Amino acid sequence: MNHARSANAKYITPTILIVDDDITARFGMGRVFGDRYRVLEAESVSAARQVMALENPHLLLLDIEMPEENGLDFLRELKAESTSPMVIVVTAYGSEKIAVEAMKSGAFDYLSKPYEVDELRLKVERAFEQLAMAEENLRLKRQLISEGQFGAMIGCSKAMRELFDLADRVAQAEVTVLIQGESGTGKDLLATEIHRRSNRGRGPFIALNCAALPEHLIESELFGYEKGAFTGATSMKRGKFELANGGVLFLDELGDMSLSTQAKLLRVLETHRVERLGGTTSQEVDVRIVSATNKDLAAEIAKQTFREDLYYRLRVVLLRVPPLREHREDLPLLVQQFCRMLGEKHGRPAVTVSKEALEILQKSEWKGNVRELKNVLESAIVMSRSNTLAPADFSTDFQGVEGGRGNVADDVGLLDVKDYRDARRQFEVAFIKSKLREYSGNITKTAAAIGLHRQSLQEKLRELGIRVEAE
Repeated sequence: MNHARSANAKYITPTILIVDDDITARFGMGRVFGDRYRVLEAESVSAARQVMALENPHLLLLDIEMPEENGLDFLRELKAESTSPMVIVVTAYGSEKIAVEAMKSGAFDYLSKPYEVDELRLKVERAFEQLAMAEENLRLKRQLISEGQFGAMIGCSKAMRELFDLADRVAQAEVTVLIQGESGTGKDLLATEIHRRSNRGRGPFIALNCAALPEHLIESELFGYEKGAFTGATSMKRGKFELANGGVLFLDELGDMSLSTQAKLLRVLETHRVERLGGTTSQEVDVRIVSATNKDLAAEIAKQTFREDLYYRLRVVLLRVPPLREHREDLPLLVQQFCRMLGEKHGRPAVTVSKEALEILQKSEWKGNVRELKNVLESAIVMSRSNTLAPADFSTDFQGVEGGRGNVADDVGLLDVKDYRDARRQFEVAFIKSKLREYSGNITKTAAAIGLHRQSLQEKLRELGIRVEAE
């Protein structure tokens, strides 16, 4: 069925399609609206389909009780499409129960026969007012994309505009989305805005970072647990799937999920049912999955650390967020935005970056991508006494990106510390923070790089009081 309309269509001549098997009813409605709107008619659901194959009506006045096919079934068919016209259902007097069912199925409003002409006019006018508002909102969204903005993400480069346009289009579709990109590129921001623009935008947005939890906790977080399911389960807890019912579940760093959890996740996607740990019954959940990873999942499949069947269930649409080095032309815009935002945060609203400092920023590697840029600018804003950031305002650790990193011992001044234990602690803090920055806050990668188990590094972070920004 082809009834999609251009996103920028203007309702110069709004079109109403009257679907009713009663020729007198069609004639009466046509007389009411013929002077203001373009009116089309269909005597049955099958005839309405034929009309809609050629026309794009903005509003349907749909009778429920018709021979051959029921109007309520046709309504559900319409609303299953990604784009559909607004529908006002027309019911016989005393059919309030059917009217309520129609509203649940997506009708804008309902009208009971016999009706007052003024009541009919009012409902149609309200429908077109809402259509106009929706059209204006869509126009503003498109304008933001053309100007290089998608929610909290910004970028005027071709790569970012193409990403924003695709994300905007997929937001309205009820499909799973896989977002792929390096750490710090803003995958979580993209997921949040996709949810906000989707039909589930008023529903919950529940996020789970699969890399931030030990393996044995991920399943209890996803599926929940019953009281007494394991030691410490003193009460029932609903899982992320239940909490996200009617909305979106965002699985961040999906590539760190174990194979056993992947199998259980696949089962939920296939059955739309979830069972709490320690439970004996399952319950249906209506959840859209948006996931993200900084890994090459195709390579993980080849290494047999990620399920191929789950991969294809999760990547109906794949969105790739480019690293900052691939859209450096956006860096001045990002710097300007971060300076404004972070300056206001720290009571310095007029902060700018000098030409020399901007040249340094543009030449840097940005292994930590946009998140690293934000952190570097915030550090400079906090430490600088001037409202114009110069090269000297940026840390030696950052400036060392181009010319080789400085000596950690020199940076923290260990040679001036008299007590060995204090010196060792200061070195550990500086060393671990430096490595965390190098790997964009990814605990798993940092632990592997410095020769520690992930759990050992987490314990060391707690011991030293080091806080890690969420990956």
